Parts: sequence; structure tokens; C-alpha cells
Amino acid sequence: LITPDSSPFANEQHLEIAAQKPGFSVSMLKITGNEPESHCPLTERWLFGCKNAYSYIPFNDYRFENGKIILSACDRSGDTDLITYEYLIQDVLYALPSKDGHLSFSAGSPDLRGAIIGDDIPAMQHDIIRHHIITRHYLLGTDRFGRDMLSQLLIGTRVSLSVGLISVLISLLLGILLGALAGFFRGWVDDLIIWFINVIWSIPTILLVIAITFVLGKGFWQVFIAVGLTMWVEVARVVRGQILSLREKEFVEAARALGFTNGRIITRHILPNAMGPVIVISAANFASAILIEAGLSFLGIGVQPPMPSWGTMIRENYSYIILDNPWLAILPGMCIMLLVLAFMLIGNGLRDALDVKTTTSV
Repeated sequence: LITPDSSPFANEQHLEIAAQKPGFSVSMLKITGNEPESHCPLTERWLFGCKNAYSYIPFNDYRFENGKIILSACDRSGDTDLITYEYLIQDVLYALPSKDGHLSFSAGSPDLRGAIIGDDIPAMQHDIIRHHIITRHYLLGTDRFGRDMLSQLLIGTRVSLSVGLISVLISLLLGILLGALAGFFRGWVDDLIIWFINVIWSIPTILLVIAITFVLGKGFWQVFIAVGLTMWVEVARVVRGQILSLREKEFVEAARALGFTNGRIITRHILPNAMGPVIVISAANFASAILIEAGLSFLGIGVQPPMPSWGTMIRENYSYIILDNPWLAILPGMCIMLLVLAFMLIGNGLRDALDVKTTTSV
């Protein structure tokens, strides 16, 4: 929605302008695609981006000659005579039909998008200069494939927040369910669930996530499940401890005396009074999920290309840290650091606000 590159996953590549520094600008020729204009739903455009109706060619200089526009290739060495591109003026302005692999059109006929193909060369040249020669600004530069770094970072933010949110929801669902059962019923139910929690807790988190990823496969939703299935144990222990202390309170005894079912007592009376610590630990789990997702993507078993991820961006560009393009790895690293720091601070603030043991009453 707010990325400068609106293509799917901000994956528009221009190798001619690869690894350019922040603040880089370049002139581009906007060429109309030779296909009918397709409708892109608003939600799809916001969430995933849409295929561009135009293609963009970076260049250093241009001239018109014999009904064509001739571009001098954008070359970082400064030699503008290495490569030139030639395009028919009509091909730049109109979506031209093709026949047997060759463009087929005549002046005065409609193109594939309903526009009437013109034959006034000076007028079409003026139209190209006004509307089809643009300047693109790359505020954070480009990566080694010539993609906009700012757009990649913004899409990576969406990925990290999505993984954190869904993973925390999965961990809350499992943790609250198992913790509530263990704390309320005690006995063999408590022993079984505590044994299972200890087994899961004894396995290093990143190894458990990698094992689950190998079972489920690589992909976006697989990361949700893998991370969520490794973070529920802390939630379960906290919920169990809270319910063990609350189940003996007078309001629980009153609920039993009124004949309420165990399910209603747990969900309507005990859990609402135990949610303070759960909210605090959820904020910490959110930060942990972001770090785990970045680590998985760095190892190549997390979110898969072309979907950008901060961990993937670091893996692709960490070798540039000792070269002349260190920002390619530093920028996603700083994004991870700042987002994790933000959720840690949120967790600390929630702990101070909700933990009655540290609240001072006057």
C-alpha cells in the first residue's frame, strides 16, 4: 500500500542499477505492456501488489530517430556507449497486438486497451517526454538485483509482524488450553501436561523450529505454525501457576456452589483474572518470534523468495559489510533490532502496569 514499488513482493529488478547508494536517482522510460489492462482488486493490491501495466527501462540519455526512441544504457562504469536500446514510439505509448511474434498495428486502429494508435510523430514524441520519461528516487538505494531497498524493508516489516502475531495467537491458544487444564484439574492431568512441557522445554527452540519446518516444508504459513508450536510452553506454565493460586479463591467456591460447569468456571471466572501475566509474556513472545523468523530466513528455511524477509536480506548481503555497500545488510539488521526493542519495551511497560506486586498504592 505504501511501498514505492507496487509490484508483487516489491520484486521489480533492474540489474543496471544494482547496489546503488541511498539517495540514488535515475531516469526511466515507461513502456506500455502489450497486453490488455487487467483489473487488480484493492485488497490484493494492498496485501500482495499487482503486476505492473508498464515496464521500466533505466537509461542515461535518449534521442529520437526514424520513429524510434534510442536509449543509452544506464551503466555504473560511466560508459554510455556500451549498450543502446531501440523502441518504436508506438510501442512505448500503446499496448500493441502481435502476430507470429511480431508487432502488428496500423494508425487509427485501437490498441489492446482501447486507445487509438496515432501517426503524428512529433506529437507522440512530446507525449513520451511528458508522460513516459520519469525520474525514480531510491531513498535507501537498491540491492544487488536493483530492487528498491525501502520497499523490501517495508514488505519485510509486514512479514515479521504477521509471523509474530499469528505465532503468538497459536502459542496463546495451546498454552492457555493446556495450562488451564493442568492448573484446574491437577492430579494425573497436571503430571502429564507438566511432563510434556518439560520435554518440549528441554529442546533448544531454534532446533525444534527447524525440525518442524523440515516436516511441514518451507513457506510463509509453515513459519507461523513452526514458531507458534515452540512458544506455548511458557504461556502454559504461567497460566497453570495463576490457576493453581486462583482455583482456591472464594469466588471459585461460590461458582461451584451455584452449580456452574468446570468449563464456565475456567473461561468466565478464572482466566479473566489470570490474563495480566499472560499479556506480558505475549509481548516478549512477539519479540522472540520476530528473532526466530529472521533466523530461519537467514538459514534459508523460513520465508522463501520472492517474498522479502529481513533475515533473507541479511543472508544475501552480509558479505557487503566489509565492502563498499555495508548498508545492504546493516539496514535490515537495524530494523530487526528496533522492532524487537520496541516489543521488549512494550512488555516491560505492561509488566509494570499489570503486575500488582510492583504497583505502589498510596
